[in-house]
Amino acid sequence: MSEKNFVATLLLAILLGSLGAHRFYVGKTGTGIVMLLTLGGLGIWKLIDIIIIAVSNFKDSNGLPIKP
Repeated sequence: MSEKNFVATLLLAILLGSLGAHRFYVGKTGTGIVMLLTLGGLGIWKLIDIIIIAVSNFKDSNGLPIKP
């Protein structure tokens, strides 16, 4: 399991997801920059990430799941 906090990741995705803050937090800087430049894929990518995080399928940069 990842050392990253589940609640922090989810809150960052909800509040600052369009800027890719949750992806920077878990170490995925490449996709975080892309989200920043596209404003979260115009909100679609942000919504998909929120759902993936909420159902506990989101992984950090090392491939470890972020679980509650």
